[in-house]
Amino acid sequence: MSGETDLIKLYSGRILELASDIPLTRRLDTPQASVKKRSPLCGSTVTVDLRMEDGRVSAYGQDVKACALGQAAASVVGGAILGRSVDEIRAARDALRAMLKEDGPTPAPPFDGLEVLRPAASYKNRHASILLTLEAALEAAETAGAAQDA
Repeated sequence: MSGETDLIKLYSGRILELASDIPLTRRLDTPQASVKKRSPLCGSTVTVDLRMEDGRVSAYGQDVKACALGQAAASVVGGAILGRSVDEIRAARDALRAMLKEDGPTPAPPFDGLEVLRPAASYKNRHASILLTLEAALEAAETAGAAQDA
């Protein structure tokens, strides 16, 4: 029974608030890059569209079909991604992964809202869904940045 109680606690009010209010959910009409990521374990999917200008995210859209934890992560990312560089997105992804897998520090601002997902560290089967948005955003930013540099 305690496992079930812990799982209920995992879905805190703040996580549910974030999941119900995901910003930037309109897909872009003319993205420089579009990346779809899927978690094979749970079936969550995230599609990210973005445009880069001067090495920073200038436009962003996302379509999120994920559990509440994946939705909460997408909400935090959507609220923080505009104006970020590839390196900042990579650092956030790496910090989130370390926070979940190794009890590492919270990602740096403006991605520090991901701290709300720290309790999910105990649920390894949820990690992939939580990481989807940042992984898709990083791949899209790298692709768009490379196209911009060409």
